[in-house]
Amino acid sequence: MAARAALRHRYWATVPARLRLLRAVTVLLATALAALLALAGLAASGTWNTVADRDAPRTTSAADLELALNDMDAQVANMLLANGDAGKGRLETPYRKAVGFYGDARDGIGHDLRALAVAAQGDRADERTVESLTDTFAEYQELVGRALENDGRTGGRAAALTDYRRATDLLQRQLLSEARDLVSSNNAVFNSEYTVAGSALSAQLVAVVALGVLLLAVLGLLQWYLNRRFRRILNPGVLAATVCTLLAVVLGAQLLSSSRENLHGARRDAFDSVVALSRARAIAYDANADESRYLLDPQRRDQYARSFLAKSQELYGIRGATLDTYDAQLAATWREYRTDHEHPRFTGEFRRELDNITFAGERVAAEKTVESYAVYQRDDRTIRNLVAEGDESAAVRFCMSGQAGTSNAHFAAWMRALDEVTAINERHFDGFVAAGRSDVTGALPWVCALLFGAVVLTGVGLRPRLAEFR
Repeated sequence: MAARAALRHRYWATVPARLRLLRAVTVLLATALAALLALAGLAASGTWNTVADRDAPRTTSAADLELALNDMDAQVANMLLANGDAGKGRLETPYRKAVGFYGDARDGIGHDLRALAVAAQGDRADERTVESLTDTFAEYQELVGRALENDGRTGGRAAALTDYRRATDLLQRQLLSEARDLVSSNNAVFNSEYTVAGSALSAQLVAVVALGVLLLAVLGLLQWYLNRRFRRILNPGVLAATVCTLLAVVLGAQLLSSSRENLHGARRDAFDSVVALSRARAIAYDANADESRYLLDPQRRDQYARSFLAKSQELYGIRGATLDTYDAQLAATWREYRTDHEHPRFTGEFRRELDNITFAGERVAAEKTVESYAVYQRDDRTIRNLVAEGDESAAVRFCMSGQAGTSNAHFAAWMRALDEVTAINERHFDGFVAAGRSDVTGALPWVCALLFGAVVLTGVGLRPRLAEFR
């Protein structure tokens, strides 16, 4: 009991002891608050580095790989279609364009595979997928090379078709499936890290506010005690420390709140749309390839027609639609959507984007994309009607020519519209990342400086009072 009384007398019973204790609590709380904000800032900075330098790039690389695979296969079909009989009767302009696009797609696939191999390090499942993709792509290229070689000799079209069928089946059965798995896997990792980071920022915000309120309360208690004991209205040093603390708490809370909002904007408002639109672009190229395959291989026309419809449904899904009814139902559901944006009668990647409109100009660009898509869909029916009428050469020219009013021209217009709405979301994603990084580098040093100032000012304010007891 005597020891306890001595400790109480030393640390609380006297005025200097009380002042020193309140000063120590102030220093402790300010230090804890500064440490919490510093750790939160470092974590936020790490999150932005992960988002911008790893999660987003490897997700878009996987989507780019899927697109490039579809484009490459489409260009092989176009080369075979345009080559004529061992080069006789060749459609020179479409053939040259197809050769150029084929080379670009092949180079892009190589780049994407290398990027994904680096990104997959440490994730054994993704590593195996990339390894399988690389091996299977080599097999695919061998089959394509044989198809083009056979098509270059007289009488080789049948052998070329056999090789191309094996190549495109390998593409559909394995390459595209694995590329989509990578898109889903990388996007899921991004989603998981977004959820964890968002929860951490919310918890840190609550902790900062709680510590800040507690620190302000201690400073208020100190000011009240000084007023009561020394008969002074306000202590300038403690008052200045209180102002610094209040500013630090407000700035720190704003930093964390803004980081959370920017993270939400980057992931949900912008990147969710980027993923949907990237998938839409890859599906579009695959559907466009199905048209070339349809013209190239009469024995598989029913298969490729069903495949084209399935991909159309992935883009703009209409329950129960067939190729014969799709255009009319697309027009009807689109009119209903323009009247009521909540109208649920269609689904697919376009619907994902239209349900996530956030930025200025995005809705106009997204609606233009769907309208350009509708034009391309009508062109597809023109191609099939020409084939049904027995005019396959006209169908090939309409499909492959880049002249105004043809299918390829309308496909290019559709892709430009799709790129425009994607670019809007990519710009805002970059803007959110830049703003998030700026919050950390801009506000955090000031917050820490204010808290350090609060500690110094508290000491300065108490020094004259403590000196009175020496």
